Amino acid sequence: QVQLVESGGGLVEAGGSLRLSCAASGRTIRNYVMGWFRQAPGLEREFVAVIGWGGTPTYYRDSVKGRFTIFRDNIKNTVSLQMTKLKPEDTAVYYCASVTRPLYMSHEPIDFGSWGQGTQVTVSS
Repeated sequence: QVQLVESGGGLVEAGGSLRLSCAASGRTIRNYVMGWFRQAPGLEREFVAVIGWGGTPTYYRDSVKGRFTIFRDNIKNTVSLQMTKLKPEDTAVYYCASVTRPLYMSHEPIDFGSWGQGTQVTVSS
């Protein structure tokens, strides 16, 4: 099973930018869809962005389209999320995740069997 470790969270003012990174170990992420999810206090975990095993396709939740970009490096075994024009409603713990099945496209949390510990993103107004 892959181990995932996120980094790059922090406190930023509205309109600012952050880049989250996720380092994978234990196995290659090459044939696996990778995703970013987030969970705000009192709310369910929600899909933010996913990326296909070769770098395409990419899917985003509507509220982050045009502001967030997901990308991956299968050689370095990393996946990242570039976040721009951040809003207070983006405040949450962000999780990196890998699907359980290789070569399987999904953005449903139930299909992701490996999760990182999460990194806090706080956007002040």
